[in-house]
Order: sequence, then C-alpha cells, then structure tokens
Amino acid sequence: MAVLVGSHAACAEHDPGAGHPESPSRVAAALRGVAEAGVAEAVVHFSPRRATREELARVHDVGYLSYLEERCVAGGGRLDPDTVVTPASFDAALRAAGAGLEAAERLGRGEATAAFLAVRPPGHHATATGAMGFCLVNSVAVTAAALVARGERVLVVDWDAHHGNGTQAAFYDEPDVLFVSMHQYPFYPGSGAVDEVGAGAGAGSTVNVPFPAGTAGDAYRLAVDELVVPAAEQFSPTWLLVSAGYDAHRADPLTDLALTAGDFADLTERLSRLVVPGRRIVFLEGGYDLDALAASVGATVAALAGERYRPEAASSGGPDGSGGAARGGRAELVVTAARRLHERYVHP
Repeated sequence: MAVLVGSHAACAEHDPGAGHPESPSRVAAALRGVAEAGVAEAVVHFSPRRATREELARVHDVGYLSYLEERCVAGGGRLDPDTVVTPASFDAALRAAGAGLEAAERLGRGEATAAFLAVRPPGHHATATGAMGFCLVNSVAVTAAALVARGERVLVVDWDAHHGNGTQAAFYDEPDVLFVSMHQYPFYPGSGAVDEVGAGAGAGSTVNVPFPAGTAGDAYRLAVDELVVPAAEQFSPTWLLVSAGYDAHRADPLTDLALTAGDFADLTERLSRLVVPGRRIVFLEGGYDLDALAASVGATVAALAGERYRPEAASSGGPDGSGGAARGGRAELVVTAARRLHERYVHP
C-alpha cells in the first residue's frame, strides 16, 4: 500500500521567530518520524505545487488573500498575538494548500492508496477573512472545497487538540461535507461546543466532541466507534481528509490531553476504513513537542501503509482517570451527547 508523502522546502522557510512553538523544525521532525517508521518501501515522496488564487478563493475572501500577500511582500509582521508572517510565508502557505490539491490529483490517478502532507503553516484556524492561531490558509478546507466542486462527498475529521473553527465555518451550511472535530474544551479558540451542529442544508453535518482536559486515547476510540463510524455510514463519504494535529499528545507543551503515538495509529486505522483506498489524505496541523510529533507521524504513516508501528502503547483513562472513557465518565458523556444531537438531525 503506497503512501504519498508531500513536503516542500518552502514550508521550512516560514519562520515565526525564535521561541515560537510553530517552528520550521516541525517539518524535519515529521519527516524524521516517517523515516523511523520502517516503511520506506511504501513511501513515495513528492514536492507539491502552489495552490492558485482561484482554488484558494473557494474558501478565502480575495481581499484577505491580497492583504496576506502584501504583508509578506512588505516584510511581514504580527497578524495577531500568535500569528506571524515573514517574506517567505505566503509561498509556504500556497505550497501547503497546494499539497492537498496535488495529493488528490495524484491519488485520483492511482499513484497511491493514501497521502500524508508534512507541510506548514497549519491551516484549520484560518477563516475566510483572516489568519489566526498560527494558521494563514486553510489547506484542508481548500482541498475539501475542490473535491465538493467536482461532486464528491467529503468527511473531514479534525483530531487536533484545538477546535478547527475555520474549517467548521467554511462548511457549516454545506451538506456535502461532514465535519467532525475532537478537541480539548473549553480551550482556544473557544468554539466547538457540542451543540454546534451546522445550519440550513448542513444541519447535522457538523459534529463536535469537546473533551475535557486529561482525556486519553480510549475516549477517542470510543468517539470514532460509536459516533464517527455510524455518522459516516449514514453520510457515505467518497473522500476522507484528516486534520492531524499531534498536540493532543501527552507530551505537548501547549495542551492538556493525554494521547500517545499508538492512539494516532489506532485512529488512522479506524478512519481509513470509512472510504475506499486512494481517497485518504492526512494534513499536518499542530504538534509542538518534536519527539512526540515524530513518533506520532511515523505511527500515522505506517498505519496508512497497512503496517503496525507503535513507538508508544495506546493510552486509556487519562492521567487521573477522570478524563477517560469509563462508563459514566465525562468523556463518555460527551460522546453520548454528541451522538444524540447528530442523530436528532439525521433521524428526526
């Protein structure tokens, strides 16, 4: 089972500055994880093209894109307290968005069964009109919008520790995108409550699973098995896109969740079954402990290749037992509430 791995040198040239957690070294760490996974024979590297302005405009306001480019050309600067651009940032964002588009094209030609994109800056917080949370262009949303434009039905699963507010907003009233976010809550950016379920024609096509701090992998597996799988069977997706943030790892310095590399392998295996081979793309989002990032990416890519690689065992129960999936625990209650809300819309 061949796996495309997309990356580009431009993605390492976007540098928010010394001490910023979203550093250029994240790309090298991700690629190190791929190399250490022992699946070199299955990996096919490619260098992604730039996304075009027309492709980006399916998701982003053209005025925002012009502003972003002009800020970069003028030398860059701080766009918000967390998000910084430099002269190289716009090209990096174009390559990151283009990676998903090119991966879909290559998979459509039968070059592999899945793709992993080791690109940055991340994208899932970027909205139609602005950057935020380290994100400039919403790469997963740009790819999803391109697929929908040609008649596909797209399942987007976001397991980053932070809610994918930008992706949710892009498809909140879109019936051909099923967006699922599993994240720490309450937490940045403040959205992602369980009752955010979509609107209009898209009512029921947004599913939020807001886990408490301390939640471990057993709760995520429960959410996939009891909520995501049934929702996907009802939705019948033709493509799976994953916003793979590894800041849900227990070692991450910015978050309070308790997952391991083994958990990300489990999630990848379970989610991959929801679409046919050749229709799976995984996008790097967050993840700020470099060793945890490397191990987790390696486990993910190995799972995409159909190989078992577990540099860490899967987790359960949370650090104090209160965040796990034990019957009656907070995480199980969250999953139950999300499932019942979703079923209210798909089975009125």
